[in-house]
Amino acid sequence: MQMSSRRAVLAAVLAVCMSGAAVAGSPAPSTGLGQAWPNAIDVSVNPDYHAYVFVLGGMQYIQINDLNGNVLGSVGTAGGQFITLPMGRFAQYVSTPQQPASANNNATPTASPAPVYDDGTTVITATPMSDASTQLKAAMCVPSICDAHGS
Repeated sequence: MQMSSRRAVLAAVLAVCMSGAAVAGSPAPSTGLGQAWPNAIDVSVNPDYHAYVFVLGGMQYIQINDLNGNVLGSVGTAGGQFITLPMGRFAQYVSTPQQPASANNNATPTASPAPVYDDGTTVITATPMSDASTQLKAAMCVPSICDAHGS
């Protein structure tokens, strides 16, 4: 009797969870901000990086990882405003329109900035540097301008 009660409770919980997901019409929420391999879809537009997006409380958090899963940096954005999150190997080299990089990197670029994330509104580029660091730059993208310049 006790086993069948547990099964009934488990079935009820699963039914509620599954119906909630079906009603919402969206995939399961992403988790793992700050992790090497978070429970989120890789949305990078560049095969040399991983980009993960998390949404909570109207804020969008975008995390950029290298190919080995090392977190390089992350930004939060909402309503055209950005903030650099204090996480990742090169968080001090992340810049946004409202917040320049907190550290002055005297290294020189070894390649041109390359788009890593682009959702049509927000663009993040990565620039490999001569000291093996990576500078990340987040910016708002006006679609007509981004489309004309290839992001």
